[in-house]
Amino acid sequence: MTDDPSLHETSRTLDDLTVRTQALTTSAGGFARAMTQAFSSSVSGGKQFDDVLKTLALRVSSLAVTAAFKPLTASLTSGISSLFSGLAGSIGSFGGVQAHALGGIKPFAAGGVIGAPSYFPMMDGGVGLAGEAGPEAIMPLSRGPDGRLGVSGKGGGNSITVQIATPDLDSFRRSESYIAGQIARAVARGQRSL
Repeated sequence: MTDDPSLHETSRTLDDLTVRTQALTTSAGGFARAMTQAFSSSVSGGKQFDDVLKTLALRVSSLAVTAAFKPLTASLTSGISSLFSGLAGSIGSFGGVQAHALGGIKPFAAGGVIGAPSYFPMMDGGVGLAGEAGPEAIMPLSRGPDGRLGVSGKGGGNSITVQIATPDLDSFRRSESYIAGQIARAVARGQRSL
């Protein structure tokens, strides 16, 4: 009975499941400790609750991006090896790269914020690092009417109409500098409120 091959196989499977469960428990514990530490340091640092939640969301997003890049790397490796084994094989494996690239990666075409260090591809083929010194904004570039490429602000200022009623031109001229000062102070107060 002790030499039964199915019993040995079941025992090996059980041992394998035990090892995997322990690894998963360790990973989950590490994730929970990291989140608890981030949450407690943010709260004790005097941040607002919504800032703490944003920070946690950004960290979870960073973990998701890291996980998304693992299959992408595997697909790139298989794509390169298939390239050398034949054109037909490489086309199929690069299709897998595209499938991984479209799923699980957050697009920033409309802008966004990177809260944790993140790698990104550069136009010259290199790799850049963003967010290493803290949160960084990603803003889409657009061409202005003059052809320049840059960041454009959406929205605009409000129109302010000032009407001055005076009985005669001489009294207006006497109070012109006073009125200009009042308007300048109102504009300065408005700019501080932004």
